[in-house]
Amino acid sequence: MTQLSGDERGTYVQALFTRIAYRYDLMNRLMTGGQDVAWRRQVIELARLQPGNFLLDLGAGTGDLAREALAQQPEARVLAADFTLEMMRAGQAYGPLNWSAADALRLPFPDDTFDAVVSGFLMRNVGSVAIALQEQLRVLKPGGRLVILDTTRPRRNLLSPFIWVHMHVIIPTLGGLLSGFREAYHYLPDSTEGFLTAEQLKSYIEQTGFKNVIFKRLTLGTIAIHHAEK
Repeated sequence: MTQLSGDERGTYVQALFTRIAYRYDLMNRLMTGGQDVAWRRQVIELARLQPGNFLLDLGAGTGDLAREALAQQPEARVLAADFTLEMMRAGQAYGPLNWSAADALRLPFPDDTFDAVVSGFLMRNVGSVAIALQEQLRVLKPGGRLVILDTTRPRRNLLSPFIWVHMHVIIPTLGGLLSGFREAYHYLPDSTEGFLTAEQLKSYIEQTGFKNVIFKRLTLGTIAIHHAEK
């Protein structure tokens, strides 16, 4: 299923996340040993929010990044956007947020709207990385900040066999037990291995027209945070 692109990929991903919405946050904590909380904190720090800034959390899921943004800058204007209704419904249980239904390939926002656009584990799921980046560039104000948190293929090293076992055995087994939908937790590691390397994503961001593109790898090279400016 990771070979799908365009609307077919979007339909598949939407159905998958609908199935796992109410176990999504629990599985994130378990799969990452709680490290995803610190990753999201770094994302918002890199967004450099000021009072009154307008931030878009794109592919927000249950709104973790949006809530972290408000924790760091309570006077920011934060919008959480996703195209899976059940993920947004699950997120409502954690408290009030401003929500919008939005497809990352066809954002329903005017040009030059946001001071920052952030995303967590969105880009490997979109039907077109190039179009998703073009849309994020379009809705950012001049000088606005882009921050992307996502998985990336790690370089081969002595720990590679252990990483493979974690991704392809432990995650699907645990995910299947907790959600009853093992297929989703095969898709997640498969989508990581089928996604761009951190270096390739940096190149895509630069080709879209962003400047000052920087990335750093985390967690044995399996996670990357990219940030750039319009």
